[in-house]
Amino acid sequence: MEKPSLPSGTRDFSPAVMQRRKYILSVMESVFVSHGFGALETPSLENLKTLQGKYGNEGDQLLFKVLNSGDYLSKVSDDVLHSKDVKALTPHISDRGLRYDLTVPLARFVVMNRNEIAFPFKRYQMQPVWRADRPQKGRYREFWQCDIDVVGANSVVSEAELVEMYQEVFARLDLGVTIRLNHRGVLDAFMGVLGNREDWNAFMIVIDKADKIGFEGVAKELSDRGLDRALGAWEWLWNSKSVRGNDEKLKLAESTEFMQGEALTKALTELRTILGLVAHSNNVEIDFTLARGLSYYTGAVFEVEGADDRLPADFRLGSIGGGGRYDNLTGVFGLKDVSGVGVSFGLDRIYDTMEAAGLFAGVGVERKATLVCAMDESCLLFSSGVARALRARLPKVELYPGTPKLKKQLDYANDKKMGFAVIIGNEEMQANQVALKNLVTGEQSRCTVEEAIQQIEMSNH
Repeated sequence: MEKPSLPSGTRDFSPAVMQRRKYILSVMESVFVSHGFGALETPSLENLKTLQGKYGNEGDQLLFKVLNSGDYLSKVSDDVLHSKDVKALTPHISDRGLRYDLTVPLARFVVMNRNEIAFPFKRYQMQPVWRADRPQKGRYREFWQCDIDVVGANSVVSEAELVEMYQEVFARLDLGVTIRLNHRGVLDAFMGVLGNREDWNAFMIVIDKADKIGFEGVAKELSDRGLDRALGAWEWLWNSKSVRGNDEKLKLAESTEFMQGEALTKALTELRTILGLVAHSNNVEIDFTLARGLSYYTGAVFEVEGADDRLPADFRLGSIGGGGRYDNLTGVFGLKDVSGVGVSFGLDRIYDTMEAAGLFAGVGVERKATLVCAMDESCLLFSSGVARALRARLPKVELYPGTPKLKKQLDYANDKKMGFAVIIGNEEMQANQVALKNLVTGEQSRCTVEEAIQQIEMSNH
């Protein structure tokens, strides 16, 4: 008999884990809605032509492609079939794929519905995505993204709002974070040092590894790529990380000789405006080495990392959120010059970070949840009516299915961290009463159903 297993990079979520995940999602959603964002869902499947060419060559390799239904090989020529050329074969056997992220589906949706939606279009989307990546700690093949985007607005007021929404979500989750902030215009200012776009792109790819390989690792890789002329720029970037205070970092960028131009001036002005609009910027840190997603980001870029004193010293997971400004998201679908800005919350990494920090102790403890226990079969009908009466007024009430020994029923309630048990035997039934047991304090008393409801509602534990 085959042993059951899961596909690599996927996971089951138990009810206890789902309760914690839903808690995180509910906190996010409440913040999103409070800022006027509306919910959007898109299909798990997208046409491959929608997905391909949007994430670069590496991203295209990570797309999960879905085989066409029916006899999908019947129309493939023998030459293509026997060539073993995957790129040539794929268009004949697959025209759909699982979504890789939520941003490209958003762009498609906006273009298809541009005459029906109001701009600026503020949407949030919380759904799973799939990537054929190599699974490792904190990286899965199926995982959830929780995105918020403002499409059709050019003002950096939107960037400031997204920063504050990051702050609100993580404050409600009681998780300390650092929000790293940079601007594409600052990094564009190094073009004069690099000389051409190809070498600039290579420079950005290498410095994006700084968190993993450090200063010396980046310097070595730059030399290996023949980019020694960029070593001075890299040293400046690295040293800027040690400058205290965002204002001081902005002044440093303004006074650097090899960083000049209108793009730099605009970038520094926008960064100052964003910081000025955010009510509390104590956990917002300008980091000029931040170079995420520069294939499509055109303005401010963000990245969020766990920075909680309760995290173990050796805890390393990478970013738990990020995003940025894009000026032509919908252009690939024929709708030009639509600017937008968006950020993502990595649900799975947020979960892992909160778990490592011990922040789930109180989640799932439902001290007003109640179990109705019937002592024998003759009490089941009465107990069922009591459960209905309780459920009409209380948030969570279960009737134990069957009449095993009371200890087994109470063990079930304690395993589920319930707060109360309503116990019904023949004496209680004949008196039209119940025995109410407080599972936290151990106290038990006889009372009417109405009195039981009032005691549970008034409980503070």
